[in-house]
Amino acid sequence: MSAAEAGLVTGADGKTRCWWGASDPDYVSYHDSDWGRPLGDDRGLFELMCLEGFQAGLSWLTILRKRESFRRAFKGFDIEAVARFNKRSIERLMVDPGIVRNRAKIEAVVNNARRCALLLEEFGSLNAFVWRYEPAPASRPPRMDRDALLSMPYTNESVAMSKDLKKRGWAFVGPTTIYSFMQSGAW
Repeated sequence: MSAAEAGLVTGADGKTRCWWGASDPDYVSYHDSDWGRPLGDDRGLFELMCLEGFQAGLSWLTILRKRESFRRAFKGFDIEAVARFNKRSIERLMVDPGIVRNRAKIEAVVNNARRCALLLEEFGSLNAFVWRYEPAPASRPPRMDRDALLSMPYTNESVAMSKDLKKRGWAFVGPTTIYSFMQSGAW
């Protein structure tokens, strides 16, 4: 199978990337420095989960271009700080042109920060919770190419994590959102 058939492209800089990671300079930067690199810190994981929730129904490129504004608006995704947001904080965010101004998604981030605080008490870290859902190597396709990725909008593990989070009161954590989160930096 050729690189093109696998969904790989070689950029002008000579680096080989996933087909989506070479289509825009912001994607190139994200692909090369962030995507698929395991995070171990709770703040980074919480940020990714929140951004994936904001992405629902939008392009990831939209979210990437607003990432710094999201970080500013949500206090660097400090879980404790966001958990203290109130109605006034939410109204402030609703008029912030730097972020996606969707009330349900904003309220979900605040809610999820509060739920995350409880999860931290139980598991010690968001990282410890997330790693409980690491896919078994045998559950992965023998060849991970573009066709395999496009045919997998979610996995058994993302469904299980989504159900667990929803049971704990989290919002905007459907199986596809969680699968994107898992790919982007959970492991």
